[in-house]
Amino acid sequence: MPKRRVVVTGIGMVSPLGNTTEETWAGLLAGRSGVDYITKFDTSQHTVKFAAEAKGFDPAKFIEKKELKKMDNFIYYAVAGAMEALRDSGLQIAGDLAEEVGVYIGSGIGGFGVFEREHTKMMEGGPSRISPFFIPASIVNLASGHVSIMTGAKGPNSATATACSTGAHAIGDSFKIIQRGDALAMICGGSEGAITPMSVGGFARLQALSTRNDDPARASRPFDKDRDGFVIGEGAGILMLEELEHAQARGAKIYAEIVGYGMTGDAYHMTAPNVDGPRRVMLRTIKDGSIEMNQVDYINVHGTSTPLGDKNETDAIKAAFGEHAYKLAISSTKSMTGHLLGGAGGLEAGITALSVYHQIIPPTINYETPDPDCDLDCVPNVARQTKLEYALSNSFGFGGTNAALLFKRYGG
Repeated sequence: MPKRRVVVTGIGMVSPLGNTTEETWAGLLAGRSGVDYITKFDTSQHTVKFAAEAKGFDPAKFIEKKELKKMDNFIYYAVAGAMEALRDSGLQIAGDLAEEVGVYIGSGIGGFGVFEREHTKMMEGGPSRISPFFIPASIVNLASGHVSIMTGAKGPNSATATACSTGAHAIGDSFKIIQRGDALAMICGGSEGAITPMSVGGFARLQALSTRNDDPARASRPFDKDRDGFVIGEGAGILMLEELEHAQARGAKIYAEIVGYGMTGDAYHMTAPNVDGPRRVMLRTIKDGSIEMNQVDYINVHGTSTPLGDKNETDAIKAAFGEHAYKLAISSTKSMTGHLLGGAGGLEAGITALSVYHQIIPPTINYETPDPDCDLDCVPNVARQTKLEYALSNSFGFGGTNAALLFKRYGG
């Protein structure tokens, strides 16, 4: 029996480059950095003083004021992204269709800021000071929960928490839910709001972050020889996936078709990357899409700007693609958005779909000094108009959890 075909009919983004998809896409094509000094808390005691914040974001535009205290930032971003994706798709969730539309939005960490705030209140005034909304404001699945409540979507409802693979896993699982006939449409992706004192301090202690405090905008520099760590970011990337015939019947705009999804585990190390797991996830995804390796034109890579991670992904791409690795283009949009952790896979899936739709690749900015260990075509510094038929989006997370998504240009 033929598999159902699944297409992207809506994209919603909240990112350090803008609070909408349009703003984010324009920033990406312009090669603009969204990284700057942290404004959310006092960094005087922190070794890292910058991040990629979602600037000027007002949750009250999407959520009733009385409800705001019941949610962490990651839920705000998820709701905003979901509402934009839904509006962009033009899908009306009503009547019998409501049971055929699901929500699947994950977060790598969840309500880190709420945990910190409520812990401080308890330590200062005892357990009676804890907000009654502490638990629902912080647990990961409440992003999906709130989006479901606000949109009336009554289909499958779930959430992932697979570190930096979260958003990609949520989209891939949603693709499979539609493909096997359990829903007609899914609002899916990832969200993160973890620019908090504990989170930044924790990643800094892990020595995972860039410490380029004197030059934040140039700190995220994937594949550059002088890279020194990632830049933590925040925001959300949410897609509306839809069964092809349903989308066609209502005349929906189609950005791209999603044709492949893979997931693997490294079984190797808690935080250190491994070549084999990423290699296999790309092979599985391309096999799932029933295409040949040499048909892939572009990879939106995980590329976080860590010394070991970027070399490892380069090696994994070479191991998977052989000589074709030198013919395809790769770029890391984290050079502009920072690393959204659990939101990254959702944001970058949306960027990959837009790349296929517009036939243009956003650049890897801050690429100044080539690294012989990262010798693939990373589309340095300037966006590139080109022919794109198939594009891959990679996401890898702590614990050795990997995901990849394969998008195809929609041609009817």
